[in-house]
Amino acid sequence: MHAIFQIASHIKATWVQQQDDVNIEHILIDSRKLIFPATSLFFALSSSRRNGMLFIDELYAKGVRNFVVQQTPEASAIKYPAANILLVKDVLQSLHLLATWHRNQFLLPVIGITGSNGKTIVKEWLYQLLQTDYNIVRSPKSYNSQIGVPLSVWQINSQHTLGIFEAGISQPDEMQKLEKMIVPAIGIFTNIGDAHSEGFLNIRQKINEKLQLFIRSNVLIYGADSLELNETIINFAFKIKDKTPLELFTWGTKETNNLQIISIEKKASNTSITAHYFEKTSDGQSPTKHHQSHTINIPFTDDASIENAINCWCVLLYLKVSEATIAARMKQLRTVEMRLELKKGINNCSVINDSYSADINSLNIALDFLAQQQQHPNRTLVLSDILQSGKNSQDLYSTIAGLLQQKKLTVLLGLVPKFQNNELLLKI
Repeated sequence: MHAIFQIASHIKATWVQQQDDVNIEHILIDSRKLIFPATSLFFALSSSRRNGMLFIDELYAKGVRNFVVQQTPEASAIKYPAANILLVKDVLQSLHLLATWHRNQFLLPVIGITGSNGKTIVKEWLYQLLQTDYNIVRSPKSYNSQIGVPLSVWQINSQHTLGIFEAGISQPDEMQKLEKMIVPAIGIFTNIGDAHSEGFLNIRQKINEKLQLFIRSNVLIYGADSLELNETIINFAFKIKDKTPLELFTWGTKETNNLQIISIEKKASNTSITAHYFEKTSDGQSPTKHHQSHTINIPFTDDASIENAINCWCVLLYLKVSEATIAARMKQLRTVEMRLELKKGINNCSVINDSYSADINSLNIALDFLAQQQQHPNRTLVLSDILQSGKNSQDLYSTIAGLLQQKKLTVLLGLVPKFQNNELLLKI
């Protein structure tokens, strides 16, 4: 909660109208989500599809009295006589300034998560694994964008003892803005793939852009078996070592990793993962190999869940959660709503809900999960368009067609004309 006069100063606003110095509790960017009008501050964000200024009349009629705008509303003194109206050069930038200032009021440790896939799952599983130890604030759903992150960070209050926020980007220079709002002490880089690739020159540029989230972090956790990811992260850590020494906490099949994966045994409905943990000694340098192996069991068998669980395992090890506690909690991991969620449907069918993600990597993961369900002979895919794939239309649809043929889909229901009229996909 912050006073509107205080907010005006920190977002570098000019007063168009100045009324009562109310306390702001809620940030509003969507008129449809209004719940507490008296204590809400509406940011009139504009884009090619939406002009936030057009909703001021509606919101004022519903009781909202605090607005951030890029242009002075016409006849504002007559139409909105009781309103506080703040004029700024850039509404989105002002939202970022507010979130950054709010974040800096709190000293709680924050876990920051980026990568091409698995961000939301890792965030939600860490919440499940750590909620008994911390009062956690986390990103709602997959709020990881230039708008989603400030809305997530705004939730922090004095009662919280740990934050878990995810960050996603689609082009260069975006992550630096998110880093200022999140300021993670612990970083997780889930993996790297093709999602949102079209804004970058190559995969290494995309990795380096994502790594900007960790320029002030103490530790970065990631799977080091990906050669390109591992080399890029090592170079990044070397470049910033004089400013911020970044500890690299790695997992993978090699003995050089902090957590060396020895075996992964998939069973009917669960997976057993065994590893050696190489813990740093008191000097922070020399790794010491534990004489006994560590084993966890998770109630999932798909590769994506295994990778996400190992990332979470590393976080718990870094936080020095006991081996017995880790093993017990890993067994209790639950499916995250809207991400590979298996539900019983009507007419003796099953439905897999994977509506969180829409990219080639996520589609491949979902199809693998679908293939594991042996109880039904026919498999139908309901697919919307895949945006920001980094591929031209011909290559994109060719890739999708190849995946669907490989996974032996019975029916494809394309929800956009591009799919319905595409020759490659019509053959499925």
